[in-house]
Amino acid sequence: MTRVSRRRPSAARLIVSESEHSADMLYASGFRAPDPFVWVSDAKGTALLLSDLEVDRGRREASVDKVVSASGVEKSLSAKTGRRPSLPEVIASFLKGRGTHSAEVPSDFPLGLARGLEEAGIRISPVEGMFQPERMIKSPAEIRLLGEALRITETGMARGIEVLREAEIGPRGILRHGGRTLTAERLRTEIESAILRAGGIPAGNSIVACGEQACDPHERGHGPLRAGRLIILDIFPRSAAGYYGDMTRTVVRGRATPAQRRLWETCLKGQELALRSLCPGAGGGEIHRTVTAFFDQSGYPTRRVRVKAGGGGGGKAGERWSGFFHGTGHGLGMDLHEEPRFGTTTLREGQVFTIEPGLYIPGLGGVRHEDVALVTPRGHRLLSRFPKELEI
Repeated sequence: MTRVSRRRPSAARLIVSESEHSADMLYASGFRAPDPFVWVSDAKGTALLLSDLEVDRGRREASVDKVVSASGVEKSLSAKTGRRPSLPEVIASFLKGRGTHSAEVPSDFPLGLARGLEEAGIRISPVEGMFQPERMIKSPAEIRLLGEALRITETGMARGIEVLREAEIGPRGILRHGGRTLTAERLRTEIESAILRAGGIPAGNSIVACGEQACDPHERGHGPLRAGRLIILDIFPRSAAGYYGDMTRTVVRGRATPAQRRLWETCLKGQELALRSLCPGAGGGEIHRTVTAFFDQSGYPTRRVRVKAGGGGGGKAGERWSGFFHGTGHGLGMDLHEEPRFGTTTLREGQVFTIEPGLYIPGLGGVRHEDVALVTPRGHRLLSRFPKELEI
């Protein structure tokens, strides 16, 4: 029977997953493959169990002590049993051959596979919390890789700003570029094409949200973009090395109104307040509360407001959130939203966070400023370099 455990330093650890989307597997193995494979760390060191399709490449590229052919284990086991073994039986035989009879696994380890391994004599213990807590503190090499991911992100942002700057303002303020209406979809394609050319992997759902759409923080954006409206550009590609960049800028094509400018500048001051507070020992929750209080005192309280039909997003009449109603930031690394959670952690040197307060006012629009910061011994170092400008 599986049991949830806390990390035991001497325990064997097991991951069975692909590494294209599993940050744990990519971090542990240093090997990229689209199909699931096996990684183990035990008393004999680290090892991979790979298919014949991947075994030779794994021996060249993986960051482990040993790479074993899964077909070899399968043939040996088949010779003993006289039948073709199941995947759990093959993995169990591989582990027992290393003297491993129990292993800790990530909390999202497949249930069916866990039961199969236990039937084959391997005791499985899912780990509570982060499977590899060492990922929370970034090494100098990881910080360089995050910097590379951010340079790719900035390339995409630069293209987005360039297209908006080049766009002509047509009737009713609708933007046109290249002789056609400039839509959120078209601008997203321009941004993500630039990311591809820079060697990155686009998220596929970068945010280009204009006007009332920007009042929903995760609205991707759709339809024509307009001059004189706040436009949120939120870009979060992945680099070839597996690390994410993440950046948000908010702009107006043309002239901003006084109300838009005040919202933009107040949000920026909130971000600067959070950044100044970053240092080892600071509480993420306290920083968040400080930013929220600043916005409240600046005239942007977080609350539910009534909107009329067709207003505040163009939907039905009802209530919507107004103000600042998401976290101040999140961890960043091989996962886009990586542990630790900013709002519940005490900051430590070497942690990397996005700092991204936002203000969303139905009827006016949304503003978000997002940059990436490294916690240093005496404060923070900004890893993002891209400038902020309101009017373009």
